[in-house]
Amino acid sequence: MGRRERPTPPGLSLVTLALSLLVPASGMEITVPAVVYALNGTDIRLPCNFNSCYKMDTKQFSMNWTYRGCDNCTEEMFIQYDKKIISQRLERFQNRVEFTGNPSKNDLTVTIHNVQLQDEGEYHCYVLNPPDRHKGTGKIRLEVLTEVPPERDSTVAVLVGASVGGFLALVILLLVILKCVRKKKMLNLNSEDQKTEEEVKTDGEGNPEGELKVCEQ
Repeated sequence: MGRRERPTPPGLSLVTLALSLLVPASGMEITVPAVVYALNGTDIRLPCNFNSCYKMDTKQFSMNWTYRGCDNCTEEMFIQYDKKIISQRLERFQNRVEFTGNPSKNDLTVTIHNVQLQDEGEYHCYVLNPPDRHKGTGKIRLEVLTEVPPERDSTVAVLVGASVGGFLALVILLLVILKCVRKKKMLNLNSEDQKTEEEVKTDGEGNPEGELKVCEQ
């Protein structure tokens, strides 16, 4: 059965990836490309990076990658992190999937070797980094091509893509900093409110409210 080709100009794909880098998530920021194009039979990286206000604790941190072939298909987990990287040997991937990231550097990238046409689909990167309460999610659509798109002059597109990517990276960093500062302010306010309530419960000389003070004659 024939397969319809979907060649994408390299410059355009760079711009598309740059514009889709920032994926909002509650509790943390997950950075993934919305679409990744791979040539059949080659190796391809599926990048996933996270930013959190809290340092990674290997005893509490958790992550997993899942694959879904269609909208109505069930997600299949093929890699997870539970104090260490654990690979689930799915029959569809055999031994072609490798974890190539570094969790301590917020990098959760996976690599698919010898990409096949049946590898097309959605790949989800789930991240939980306590004390962040919400799980971050990144979704990547993998498109597999059977031939290389024709070469085009993509100098301008590459420059635009690089500029947009750099700007979005700066925006992500600023968002993380602002969120961390906001959390610290909230903690300080809560601490001051608690201290004020305790002072109200005692009089000026440290006597608990409601107790009678006995004065010496």
